[in-house]
Amino acid sequence: MEIYRLVFSPIDVNTYILADSDNICAVIDCGCYSDEEFKILTDFIVDKNLSPQLLLNTHCHLDHIFGNGRFLEKYGLGTFCHTGEENNRKGAVMQAKFFGLSMEMPPEPAGFLEDGQIVSFGSVSLKALHVPGHSPGSLAFYCEREGVLFTGDALFAGSIGRSDLPGGDHNTLIKSITGKLFTLPEETIIYPGHYESSTIGEEIKTNPYFA
Repeated sequence: MEIYRLVFSPIDVNTYILADSDNICAVIDCGCYSDEEFKILTDFIVDKNLSPQLLLNTHCHLDHIFGNGRFLEKYGLGTFCHTGEENNRKGAVMQAKFFGLSMEMPPEPAGFLEDGQIVSFGSVSLKALHVPGHSPGSLAFYCEREGVLFTGDALFAGSIGRSDLPGGDHNTLIKSITGKLFTLPEETIIYPGHYESSTIGEEIKTNPYFA
């Protein structure tokens, strides 16, 4: 599996494009804020000769769903996320105003994922892990075969997601990370919603929130 990262929006969110050997791809957290940014994504997909089949959201804070409407219009693909994110999705327009930004109401999801559910595109399967704490319906997506984990805003390299937003809870987040993510093999590479990648082992050993 090939993994590509593009960074979008004034909030610098990581948008991941995952492609199998047949160039069938999935997109995780389409954060394109503008038409110009969305063209960067679509041009990238064309340049790599990719065929989008799946859109996923780790959670539905505004920066992670900026591009969902454009993605649906272009590719006919709605997102899959956790049902616990509906308040965030419906409140995204108001959240944008709080940050001095604007956006249209994000479209309804194509479906909802539960903890442990498997989603697939092409020859690749991902396991959804419910990791609440940053937001109520936060998901991480784990590909055991490739040894990679997309953590959204739950776990970062050297940090964790903020828990002071509506629906967040620090203790819940710590339990989610230690109980769901730190039980994975230490060599698992983590790809967070912001900033650079790391590994589970590195975070267990050096992340200051778990010293």
